[in-house]
Amino acid sequence: MKIELQNQLGLEPNPVALVSSGDMQKSNIATIGWTGIINSEPMIVYVSIRPSRFSHEIITKTREFVINLPNEKLVKIADFCGTKSGRDVDKFAFCNLTKRRSSQILAPYIEECPINLECKVIDIQKFNSHEMFVAQVVKTHCDENLVLENGEIDFAKANLITFAGKKYFASNQVIGERGCGVK
Repeated sequence: MKIELQNQLGLEPNPVALVSSGDMQKSNIATIGWTGIINSEPMIVYVSIRPSRFSHEIITKTREFVINLPNEKLVKIADFCGTKSGRDVDKFAFCNLTKRRSSQILAPYIEECPINLECKVIDIQKFNSHEMFVAQVVKTHCDENLVLENGEIDFAKANLITFAGKKYFASNQVIGERGCGVK
């Protein structure tokens, strides 16, 4: 038997992204749970951010950001970066994260995250509580130990974190692969 729930999305878990913005001198990190892929060729992604957030202000001005995908080792840092404002604390310094120069944009990426997507904003959609920054991925960085011989990312090895119901999750078990339902 099913019951009806009020104000529950049900589209969870969501990937956790540490979104870095700004430049090498002045930057910020925001933990974002509303992110995903919109298109594959070219790769178009989005992040949704409340207008009151410091990162929203920066990304609106610069029109670029990096989606840094954290693994299970970074769960406390991800939580911290989602609860403290960059207006009050330098999150790179406080969390002892390594700021790396991106190759296509000014926003730095986080070395400790195994996957980093440099993004340029191509559209901004306004909604009631959030604004969605639609962006093209212009460069992807990945820890070399996660790249398979065919050039694809071994996501099982990456052990990226997700968020659902106010909890973080990590799972590196492969339970199927594309086409398993038709074999």
